[in-house]
Amino acid sequence: MKQTNLLYSGKAKSVYRTDTKGKLIIEFRDDITAFDGRKKDVLKNKGNFNAEVSAFVFRYLEKNGVKTHFVKMIDENKMIVRELSMIPLEVIVRNLTAGSLVRKYPFKEGSPLNPPVIVIDYKDDSRHDPMLNDDIIIALGLTTSAELKKIKTICLKINHLLKDFLAKQGIILVDFKMEFGRQGKTIYLGDEISMDSMRLWDKKTGKSLDKDVYRFDKGDVMATYNLVTKRITTTKTRVHKKR
Repeated sequence: MKQTNLLYSGKAKSVYRTDTKGKLIIEFRDDITAFDGRKKDVLKNKGNFNAEVSAFVFRYLEKNGVKTHFVKMIDENKMIVRELSMIPLEVIVRNLTAGSLVRKYPFKEGSPLNPPVIVIDYKDDSRHDPMLNDDIIIALGLTTSAELKKIKTICLKINHLLKDFLAKQGIILVDFKMEFGRQGKTIYLGDEISMDSMRLWDKKTGKSLDKDVYRFDKGDVMATYNLVTKRITTTKTRVHKKR
């Protein structure tokens, strides 16, 4: 398989076409951004850390029955994925209150949310990713009612799998963002699941283990990403037993 034309370049990833139908290559770059791109840097090995964690998580989810776009890694920063027709939604599952949920609503940070809260934003930087409700999603024609229900069901399954897995590594999954796409009539998890898209706290210390370290100057970003990558990817995974 050969990489061909650049299809899309985002804040931290580039997507390339290939000479194989239905397959793309995603390159995880060393760029890091925050606050809609107002803060940005290039940090050596950042792309590798996010690629390694995303690949590990995708493999783990696939083992447990979640369809993802991941095919395989081809080097430390690039993975082959299924070409999807992406749905312009960012689906956030929140297990504890943090971030915008605390800024915009009368929540105390760190309060547990049981059941988890699903928040869905419209993926559009020019509109600053506004929050949507189900009626607006359907009115915009972004999904059908049945697809939206399925996406939420998949999100809760992923949350259950990741929350339990990370807890065993001493990591609290506070919240995380997912994106989905279609290939034919099948919906797949796409994009990435990494320290850029998850909010993680250390179970013992409560310290941030994600991009909040960069956003709010909480310490050495790359040392944190390296630590989390090792804690996650050096663990053997197995099929999750249903409760």
